[in-house]
Amino acid sequence: MKIGIIISSDDAETCWNALRYANFTIGQKDEAKIFFMGKGVEYQNISTEKFNTVEQADKFLKAGGKIYACGTCIKARNQEGTEMCPINTMKDMYDMVKESDKVVTF
Repeated sequence: MKIGIIISSDDAETCWNALRYANFTIGQKDEAKIFFMGKGVEYQNISTEKFNTVEQADKFLKAGGKIYACGTCIKARNQEGTEMCPINTMKDMYDMVKESDKVVTF
């Protein structure tokens, strides 16, 4: 199954749980893609020891997951794209949603 995950929250626990879910789907042999948008693009900056979003994202990428992020949202926050938060477009989100069997939002 192909699962699309859209994360638009900057709450550390919410992002952490969304990323844990993404890792779980990979463990179930499903294909997963994450699209960060809005406040979600800040997930690297809100990582804490208790809710380590960066660790979960790294695990997801190493397992073969794909991460996308809204370039407009990144630029609106005076941030630059990174490997863990690459600059993408609404077309990329559209394609992810269109190709997914299921989409989950956080």
